Amino acid sequence: MPKYAVATVDEIPAGQRKVVEVAGRVVGIFNLEGEFFALRNTCPHQGGPLCSGRVTGFLHGQPGALVYSRQGEILRCPWHGWEFDIRTGQSWHNPARVRVRAYEVSVNEGPVEGPYKAESFEVEVRQQVVYVDIPGAPDMSEATGSG
Repeated sequence: MPKYAVATVDEIPAGQRKVVEVAGRVVGIFNLEGEFFALRNTCPHQGGPLCSGRVTGFLHGQPGALVYSRQGEILRCPWHGWEFDIRTGQSWHNPARVRVRAYEVSVNEGPVEGPYKAESFEVEVRQQVVYVDIPGAPDMSEATGSG
């Protein structure tokens, strides 16, 4: 499966997000306390820009005994307020039937390689790079000779 470098770990601090275009898709990359997750930036309800929505948690329980949980793990669509689990893409209102596309995310050490080669020099790399797997997208590692 092709992997695309989208950011360094330092570019997306804990509790923050970065929206990027990857292989013709707009994807939001979220950092939940050092774990990275990626969601398609399209709400399945009416196509709203989901990843620009408010990140929140759940308020649940009974009157007089309400509990706020999963703070920073729920994404609310800015158009109509539909809520999605950032970790899985599942909707809160109907998790068995409605979800937003979630992508695999990995963090790897090392330099970022692109489709072009130029004269290079030895470099000491000190930051981690965030990669997103996009199923069905062209494999850029063949073009760069990396793998």
